[in-house]
Amino acid sequence: MLKIIKAELKAAAYNLKDFPEWNLPEVSFIGRSNVGKSSLLNSLIGRKNLARISSTPGKTRGLYFYLLNDSFCFVDLPGYGYAKVSKNERDRWAPIIEDYLAKRSSLRGCLHLIDCRHEPTADDQLMSQWLRAHTIPTITVATKSDKLSRSALLQQLKVIRSGLGLFEDDRLLPFSTQTAAGRDQLWQEIRSLLL
Repeated sequence: MLKIIKAELKAAAYNLKDFPEWNLPEVSFIGRSNVGKSSLLNSLIGRKNLARISSTPGKTRGLYFYLLNDSFCFVDLPGYGYAKVSKNERDRWAPIIEDYLAKRSSLRGCLHLIDCRHEPTADDQLMSQWLRAHTIPTITVATKSDKLSRSALLQQLKVIRSGLGLFEDDRLLPFSTQTAAGRDQLWQEIRSLLL
């Protein structure tokens, strides 16, 4: 596990000109609203409240850049697939997210979060295909793994792998923010993206 000594929110980007100008490696977090992006980010860095967690899905309205150890960055992207967010709002985010993922030279990879209790949605499948089409190194993270028994989790991992069309060597890791199960392995994979 990488020890995070310093962590701070460096930028909140609501349009392209808000993106920070630096050459630091970045790893982005993407997934449906309420899949646990902020909780995962906080768990990885060992802080409770750096990334704000809301009980209302769809609250992340911009791209949030978290500078860690002054050497690399986690980027929390707005969640997709939440019906109560207006279509106008979703249409406004889409090009910013797409530009970030497709054109950001400092992006080293993406954590694509899927709730392990459910089959991947059409939005999850679309995002997985998009990341693959743009050859963005991706680690698929099955969140909320503590909610299932071991045998049910193993079964759901097969469902997720199949539903997203992942190959055997595509990385799919279970993770629990409640118990920290999977944290060391996920850090190992993130380090491989940053190198």
